Amino acid sequence: MDLNSPQFSSLPPLLVTDRLQRVLEIAQDSYGVNALVVLSMDNIRWLTGFTGSTALLLIKDNDSILIVDGRYTQQAIDQIHMSGASARVVEARTQSLQIGQLSRELEGSNICGFDSSDVTVLNFEMIVAQIPCAFVAVNGVVQQLRRVKTDAEIARMQLASRATDMALAEVQLMLEDASSFEISERDVRDELEYKMRRFGADGPSYETIVATGVNSVKPHHRPTGTIIREGDSVVIDVGGLVDGYHSDMTRTFLIGEVSSELAAIHDLVLYAQREGVLAVRPGVSGASIDEVCRSIIKQAGYGPDFVHGTGHGVGLQIHEMPWVRTDFIEPLQCGEVVTVEPGVYRVGVGGVRIEDLILVTATSSRTLTLSQKESLCLPSRPTI
Repeated sequence: MDLNSPQFSSLPPLLVTDRLQRVLEIAQDSYGVNALVVLSMDNIRWLTGFTGSTALLLIKDNDSILIVDGRYTQQAIDQIHMSGASARVVEARTQSLQIGQLSRELEGSNICGFDSSDVTVLNFEMIVAQIPCAFVAVNGVVQQLRRVKTDAEIARMQLASRATDMALAEVQLMLEDASSFEISERDVRDELEYKMRRFGADGPSYETIVATGVNSVKPHHRPTGTIIREGDSVVIDVGGLVDGYHSDMTRTFLIGEVSSELAAIHDLVLYAQREGVLAVRPGVSGASIDEVCRSIIKQAGYGPDFVHGTGHGVGLQIHEMPWVRTDFIEPLQCGEVVTVEPGVYRVGVGGVRIEDLILVTATSSRTLTLSQKESLCLPSRPTI
């Protein structure tokens, strides 16, 4: 990605100036540690600005160290300087040398925190065997801080959403031709991903879902050569990626004449989704938003056909905290970005899912994905 190109020239810089000290202070207060090892590359990126594929980050009071191999030394130096992170870069070319460096840097530290979800048992045993320091699991500390997005992060997600909206608007013309030409799920996926890049995205945010006919009842269907036919629904779940930040959106199109039940399911999901979006605001739990959508669908008799949670947080990962599901009772905060995506998947009839990306504001929310969703029953174009 060329950040000097016109579409990126107005993006604010991603600054991480105080994040290392903030996360260490939280870990110290909550777990009594005096150092913190970070192994997740998403967390390392958020804390330092480094975008390589492998590294170890050690956070100590006023002395944080990013350990990289020789492929990334200069890149790490440059990116840390640009992001404002207060860390020094140390090169260690092999895993053994990296752990040895970590051991030396931890001399004098009694208790070191780490996130147990980011390390394999084998690697943990290797670290413990070589480092004379007590290790304590401090799971989710960085992820909690990542929940609230800065203006710079939101700007990237907005650009990713806009690229997706524009790509889908053009691809909709393909769907209007679906009854006249042999257009497959893969054709739609390929065109969407090409168009997203043209409109400013680095690429797809995740594996694009295009599901039609019998495939539409599979929430995470992978596109195949299945041809889109009149009378089918077409579920399109698509997102763009800009400078590491994701967008996420789903629309369901109805092709030509569809069954009355499939049309009714679309209306039901649309109503539930709208009500869920209206429920998003600071102080409301993800569980409460899930209940808004789920109760509407359940009352209509389709409860068993709503087989997943209502949404999730989005940022450096396509699925991250906070969660919009029955077991997540923490309140939403201003600056968080979540999806609202109820769906109904009735075997023998068809599937429908509608999803928007929502920014929680100081008093309410703002929708980042703006593609039309209200009337997506596409008439068949007459053949010439």
